[in-house]
Amino acid sequence: MNPKFEIVFLKEAIHFMSRLDLKTRKKIYFNLDRARFENNPKLFKKLTHHIWEFRVLYKRTQYRMFAFWDKTDTTNTLVIVSHGMVKKVGAVPKTEIQKALVSRAVYFET
Repeated sequence: MNPKFEIVFLKEAIHFMSRLDLKTRKKIYFNLDRARFENNPKLFKKLTHHIWEFRVLYKRTQYRMFAFWDKTDTTNTLVIVSHGMVKKVGAVPKTEIQKALVSRAVYFET
């Protein structure tokens, strides 16, 4: 079975992951890998026209990694992870979505 997409982390997402403990990172990587092979909205959900989120629940804590699609390459579609957060409220804060939109704009400028 071939993955549906590849995942690339931007610096901010790498920094977010580096601050988590090893078991939490492993769980997030496991779910990210699962999302590459299966269409599961519990793992990977569209938030806006351009922004998606990887969703991970681990030890009663919600982790979110924001992403967007890069469809400029004809061979692979990449999902670029812009940043992450520990979710404490019901809805995703609009500031986090805006942050992902800014990361997306900067990514496509280069």
